[in-house]
Amino acid sequence: MNLLTPDIGLLFWMLLCFGVVFFVLAKFGFPVIVKMVEERKNFIDNSVSSAKEANERLKGIVQEGEQILKKSHSEEIRILKEADDMRHKIIAEAKEQAKVDAGKIFEDAKIAIKKEKEKALKDINNQVAELSISIAEKILRKNLSEQQEQQEFVNQLIAEVNN
Repeated sequence: MNLLTPDIGLLFWMLLCFGVVFFVLAKFGFPVIVKMVEERKNFIDNSVSSAKEANERLKGIVQEGEQILKKSHSEEIRILKEADDMRHKIIAEAKEQAKVDAGKIFEDAKIAIKKEKEKALKDINNQVAELSISIAEKILRKNLSEQQEQQEFVNQLIAEVNN
């Protein structure tokens, strides 16, 4: 018996065992193995597609977040601009109201000054009239014949009025 050249009987039995094992594996083993490989392949494919889908959703969420940030930033700018415009409007209205009030106060002061001036002029006119009447009365009481006496008397009356 040679180890390198097999016998025909051994070769027959080896082929028969191989055929039986191959038949059993082909009938029962390979379908189960192929089914498990297919299931594993489907699971991996589903996992990959789920990962891609999740990645796409994540990109969508990131883009949506960026849009929300941009929108909130533009809204913030709009609100700040409105607040600034409102501030300028309020300041302008306050200045205008202050001008109106100052003009009214100025006009009231002018009217009050005019009234006080008129009152002071009336008082001065009344005092001048009283002085004139008083001087005339005193002159009439004293009928002075000489010019010098008249002049001295007028000077004396003026001195009395000034005191």
